[in-house]
Amino acid sequence: MKILVINCGSSSLKYQLIDMKNDKVLASGKCDRIGVESIDKPFIEYNKDGKKTKKEVDLPNHTVAFELIMEYLLDPEIGVIKNVDEIDAIGHRIVHGGPNFTKTTIVTEEVLKEYNTSIEYAPLHNPAHLQGINACLKLMPKTPQVLVFDTSFHTTIPDYASLYAIPYEYYEKYAIKRYGAHGSSHKFISEEVAKKLGKKKEEINIISCHLGNGSSVAAIKGGVCIDTSMGLTPLEGLIMGTRSGDLDPAVLEFIMRKENLNIQEMMKILNKKSGLLGISQVTGDVRDLKTLAAEGNKRADLALDMFAYRVKKYIGAYMAALGHVDAIIFEGGIGEHNPDVVSRCVSGLEPLGIVFDNSHNDDEHYEGIISKPESKIKMYIIPTNEELEIAKETMEAISE
Repeated sequence: MKILVINCGSSSLKYQLIDMKNDKVLASGKCDRIGVESIDKPFIEYNKDGKKTKKEVDLPNHTVAFELIMEYLLDPEIGVIKNVDEIDAIGHRIVHGGPNFTKTTIVTEEVLKEYNTSIEYAPLHNPAHLQGINACLKLMPKTPQVLVFDTSFHTTIPDYASLYAIPYEYYEKYAIKRYGAHGSSHKFISEEVAKKLGKKKEEINIISCHLGNGSSVAAIKGGVCIDTSMGLTPLEGLIMGTRSGDLDPAVLEFIMRKENLNIQEMMKILNKKSGLLGISQVTGDVRDLKTLAAEGNKRADLALDMFAYRVKKYIGAYMAALGHVDAIIFEGGIGEHNPDVVSRCVSGLEPLGIVFDNSHNDDEHYEGIISKPESKIKMYIIPTNEELEIAKETMEAISE
């Protein structure tokens, strides 16, 4: 069985074609700068067997992008399939399912109508997902389309952890609560670390730290999520590349009044101009911040310290929530390739039985255990694979 995994952004379309017989990625890549006017031209990237093809092309919309992807997959020389019927289903990564979608769902007309009501819960992401779905439906109407929601994994969070202390009527009227994100990643990691520990996921408690441009931490008890750092939207929680994470809500009113801003302008600042970028005033990219910090840039070093401190606070909080922790895992673009940053995140936790092994700090490609033998809680860097998790859930949905 072959599953095509699609992840649409407002101006991008990432894809992987996976053979589920052996979990092999047959081809992958992305289309970028879709429908965007810029100095840099739109392009398609196509990867097969470690060989990358990149070409500048016209990409006015997601339908054209998907057409081009299919041309590459079907190409007689570099393609990996002979006809579209070889693709058994398409799995779409969806950031937010809102209150109506709590599990992986096969696309129907009724589902799409209902999904439209969830757009307001992730206005930066969900419209782009819808464009991708419609593009796939237009070109491959007979192929099953499946929606895999990042929020599904977090539906097990108990109400005392998911609700906000605002008038309860707002939950009843608007379903305002903690929904979380990165669910496919946290779920994949919970299964992978169980293998490393030689146990079933139902037998272990873990803290999963998905650290990237968007970051979140999840407390997972017996394979079930009981808390996570992101909230109603992906803005809450950790400090991120350009997102503020946790702050006093009164900060919004204070800045808006001082700067004469409206709510749309304020939300743009919190989502696009804050986080690591906001503190450093230069970049939200951890790789660049590390270079700048090494050169003596104090703002860059402060940004990294603030990022690590927020991660540390959530680790401590989730240790308390779980009671017993078997492992702490780091994944995502930052978590997988920056052991030195991970070191900052756990520094000072030795009294809690967490002892970091810094011997891999200079290895950006290291994966495996990063705690010393005397550490009471094991720590790992484990590469996440959201696409494979989405493909698995897609396969399960069409097999039911």
